[in-house]
Amino acid sequence: MRGPLTGLRIVEIAGLGPTPFAAMLLADMGAEVVRIERPGHRHILGLDHDILNRGRGFVVLDLKSDTGKTAARRLIDRADGVIEGLRPGVMERLGLGPEDFPGNPRLVYGRMTGWGQSGPLAHTAGHDITYIALSGALHAVGPVERPVPPLNLVGDFGGGGMYLAFGMACAFLEAARSGQGQVVDAAISDGTAHLMAMIQGLAAGGLWSDAREANLLDGAAPFYRCYACKDSGFLAVGAIEPKFWSEFLRLAGIDPGGMPDQMDRARWPEARARVAARIAERTRDDWAGVFAGSDACAVPVLTLVEAPSHPHNAARATYLVHDGVTQPAPAPRLSRTPGRVAAGSQSEPLDLAALLVRWGA
Repeated sequence: MRGPLTGLRIVEIAGLGPTPFAAMLLADMGAEVVRIERPGHRHILGLDHDILNRGRGFVVLDLKSDTGKTAARRLIDRADGVIEGLRPGVMERLGLGPEDFPGNPRLVYGRMTGWGQSGPLAHTAGHDITYIALSGALHAVGPVERPVPPLNLVGDFGGGGMYLAFGMACAFLEAARSGQGQVVDAAISDGTAHLMAMIQGLAAGGLWSDAREANLLDGAAPFYRCYACKDSGFLAVGAIEPKFWSEFLRLAGIDPGGMPDQMDRARWPEARARVAARIAERTRDDWAGVFAGSDACAVPVLTLVEAPSHPHNAARATYLVHDGVTQPAPAPRLSRTPGRVAAGSQSEPLDLAALLVRWGA
């Protein structure tokens, strides 16, 4: 079964983080993505196998040379989309910007940056932590003492790569109707701000304090936080609704009559202490057994190594093994045209001449 984006051809200018992540999302759903790598490139993290580069081949081109630029231009002329994550203006200086392909009016040009194509910081360097810092997201995450970077999930991947892939999918759909492509300006700072929509709404309604560990969803609530177990493990509790909280207390063996009212924020510290003391009496896996299959909304905090073998993940084939590496399967799941990881080598470049012929370039 072929994926929903089968038939789309995309040229990806090799980059880091959100750029290959967006390309992976589109390739997983069937698009044919060809990555252009620069000569002698080595991943900044020294990866032997980059999962983000799965399911697509690459060609090595020196885009500073006439030969390399000509080959890239021929491919883009025949492509449906471009993905690039360079600083604003770089692709234009190479003669490979959005306006350089008048013969391909349906071209969707996806641009991934931290700050966007315009604004005072557009040409300034940055990384995930700096982009989410100016979006209000970083301030809200972590203990009272200091903000904690939530890996690079919120910025690079959530606010960046997923928004680029979504924007390009929207533009592909519109181009099929109008025959006209467009530029997708995906900024991590924009996307992260957009991800904070619900929190902004809570704050506007006086239901969110501009402080850490003081709110419903940031670890302050006794029914929505992680608790240390007797061993080195943790139990994640998300029993927000009263009926789930009641079930949690029952299974945990905590007398609800001796607990403060669930929504009495002034007594949350007391309630947290009571629950913490009880959870500390047993190991993580003991508690996992107690709460398994219940509506208590309490589950063990699994490590990266443990997650693939959890019965639920295994039953849904949430992870797969590709090129000998365990990794997440394509998501989301489509009933008729599901995504898949295409076969292809990540170590050997494609035959450029054959690729140009196949693309009619």
